[in-house]
Amino acid sequence: MTDPRRVDSDQPPRGLLAKLGPGLITGAADDDPSGIGTYSQVGAQFGYQLAWTMLFSYPLLVSIQAICARIGAVTGKGIAGNLRDHYPRPVLQLAVLLLVVANVINLGADIGAMAETLGLLVPGPLLLYTFLFGLLSVVLEVWLSYDRYAGVLKWTTASLLAYVGVVFVSKVPLGAALRGIVLPGFTLDKAHTMGLVAVLGTTISPYLFFWEASEEVEELHKHKSPPLRDAPEQAGADLDRIGADNLAGMAYSQVIAIFIIVATAATLHAHGITQITSAAQAAQALRPIAGVFTFALFAAGIIGIGLLAVPVLAGSCAYAVSETFGWTEGLDRRARDARAFYAVIALATLGGFLLNLLRIDPMIALYWAAVVNGLLAAPLLLLIMLLARNPKVMGELTIPRWLSLGGWAGTVVMAVVGVLFLVT
Repeated sequence: MTDPRRVDSDQPPRGLLAKLGPGLITGAADDDPSGIGTYSQVGAQFGYQLAWTMLFSYPLLVSIQAICARIGAVTGKGIAGNLRDHYPRPVLQLAVLLLVVANVINLGADIGAMAETLGLLVPGPLLLYTFLFGLLSVVLEVWLSYDRYAGVLKWTTASLLAYVGVVFVSKVPLGAALRGIVLPGFTLDKAHTMGLVAVLGTTISPYLFFWEASEEVEELHKHKSPPLRDAPEQAGADLDRIGADNLAGMAYSQVIAIFIIVATAATLHAHGITQITSAAQAAQALRPIAGVFTFALFAAGIIGIGLLAVPVLAGSCAYAVSETFGWTEGLDRRARDARAFYAVIALATLGGFLLNLLRIDPMIALYWAAVVNGLLAAPLLLLIMLLARNPKVMGELTIPRWLSLGGWAGTVVMAVVGVLFLVT
């Protein structure tokens, strides 16, 4: 008889894009509109000086996200579900509360940036645009099945290629750009320290931990597979896929971030524009310097990736809250079967929209989101590392030593980032 745990064993090998999934989507979502604003500010303020941070953070990001993905695939539960099973409930509740607060602030900043950018292209009522972007994201998450929705998100990641185009149509001094990317440059002062903290805090964010682990659980449901802990003999191919998916997805994320820094350094910084308060302002500032086509590419990237990032932010809230309370959850569920899960998605997005009604300065909103994310990342990573190394959690599939080394290094770096943030 056929082993019921073997799924799709008779299927032909899948193409490269089909093999990429949660890692690619997570990596692309890392370059959300607020992230684009951060990278634009770094490029405008410091030129190419901090571009090296993308290469530095790449192995850390790959390790951390691969560990989170493994936890989801091996245990069949997301990060919040595993925290609930293995740690005191107050620890879980505090982590999820901070995650939700940071995500709602980020949601508000992202849909606000998308609306502001659309307003630059098609003048109109910004609050209406903000509401429509939020509504569209919620409708897609509720209406589409997980399989179709994952496909939509996968293709949405292509919008980031606009920033490759921005560099190619800008006059970039290649030697200076390459030196900034490869050779670390840093001045120990408040401005550079805050720039470093902002970049690392934007790049390694807790909502990515929760999202990718839960998407690996969705992959198990999609293929009707058991958690890998219960079928370790089948784990090889899945763990290899997770590794390749994260290597590719995080590389895509970091390369695009480099292109954003280089593009704004070559245009805004070179023309003395050193202060950017949002991704939309970066796009607007490019128009008189680099031309209408460059401006349009930059703006299109903000809107396109926002359509990916907003659902990821709202979805990671929903996964975390639902696992905390034991609610039925998952994008593969129908709305009537997971009402609370989809309600959290809608409420988180609504909260982001309402923040725009308060007319809060976007930089202040992102500042506080960065505070929460920066303070949450290190202790959360500590708990994740303990989960990933625990045989009671992972069975025979605890993370290997090389991956553990990368995860602990990321934990230490984010702890230093948190301390620097508080000090500066």
